[in-house]
Amino acid sequence: MIAAISMDLFPTICTAVGAGFVFFVGNKDTPEARRSMLGLAAGVMLAASVFSLLQPAIEQASAQGKSGWLAASAGLVLGAAGLLLMEQWAGRLLAGGKGHSGRVIFAIALHNLPQGMAVGLTGALALTGDPNTVAGAVALSLGIGLQNIPEGVAVAFPVRQAGASKAKAFAVGTASGLVEPLGAALGGALAGSLLGAMPWLLSLAAGTMVCVTAQELIPQAAEDGKAGIFCVVLGFAIMMALDVALG
Repeated sequence: MIAAISMDLFPTICTAVGAGFVFFVGNKDTPEARRSMLGLAAGVMLAASVFSLLQPAIEQASAQGKSGWLAASAGLVLGAAGLLLMEQWAGRLLAGGKGHSGRVIFAIALHNLPQGMAVGLTGALALTGDPNTVAGAVALSLGIGLQNIPEGVAVAFPVRQAGASKAKAFAVGTASGLVEPLGAALGGALAGSLLGAMPWLLSLAAGTMVCVTAQELIPQAAEDGKAGIFCVVLGFAIMMALDVALG
């Protein structure tokens, strides 16, 4: 469990770093910079979904003598569908509130849970000393950490623009990332019993990441035109290079 939580410290700190930008940009977000960061995060999340979640899910399922494509594809769809259903349920609860910002906070916090579980499980598995497992755990932690920076921004700025103080906006942005250590602790504690389900858990986490990327990040990044789309490709390339280099 200690290894699992330790592996998730970097992504949690990155969320706080992103939320901390609220102290340095005045009262209003800078649309161009924020869209570029969201595009970068989208690319990182997509690459992490493929190389750090789906590919290991296929490999681990195959090593267990099961169909690798089944766990990866079915888990991917179930993860996205589950997140969308939960967001719809949350949207009804938030319908009388401030709407969009509340949904973004809920979506980010929600998809952080399976991400944290994936990091925790890979962190626990890294104790075996297998170089591929260790490299995969580090790459996953780095990738999720990088995309957590703009997630912290995405939570903190709407709260600030809604009239909250910078300190409160920072606190809310940071708190949205605290779900990940809880997921990591749960994943680490259940690593032994969930080992057989690891391909499904990895693909479920990938489904939530792809869903949030398509729903929240890419549309906003694309509003900036070519720069935002280029940042998506750049983020994908960076995460792919990290995964290959560490693998």
